[in-house]
Amino acid sequence: MAALNMAAVIESHNKHNKLFPMTLIRELKEADFEQWLELYQVYAEHYRVALTETGIQTTWEWLMDSSHPLQGLVAIQEAALVGMAHFRAMPSPLRGQNIGFLDDLVVHPSARGGGVGQLLLGELQRIGLQEGWGLFRWITRDNNYRARKLYDKVASKSDWNVYEMSCNNHLD
Repeated sequence: MAALNMAAVIESHNKHNKLFPMTLIRELKEADFEQWLELYQVYAEHYRVALTETGIQTTWEWLMDSSHPLQGLVAIQEAALVGMAHFRAMPSPLRGQNIGFLDDLVVHPSARGGGVGQLLLGELQRIGLQEGWGLFRWITRDNNYRARKLYDKVASKSDWNVYEMSCNNHLD
């Protein structure tokens, strides 16, 4: 994937951020690790996933590797990370082009309801536009009602079902 000029997109966003002027959206940086990990743990607890040291290290290395497709955004209020999004380009063979895929989105409980999720999604929309992706896709749990309330405002719920097949069990 061509290097994303995320800095230019984010700078443009932050100049036009009139609704939530105390929130800065920017790329994830090496110095963010401790605060990122706290947010990532909040996210994992919400989905009842036990994080491992290997998984944390691998994910962080992906996020810090400019040649890896996974990228990260953070929302900052008063020098504290209050939100984050992990995203990437995803090939869409029927379209013959990439689309955006949002893997993870979390807002710290203390900042929920304050527009941070909407700002992160807005930034993703701008990045998708710059990249020519056409759309962003993501999945969430059916019972994630608070997040779905926001998603219903900014996106259309598709009629696709999501399946997961274990690679550890042999199919007969």
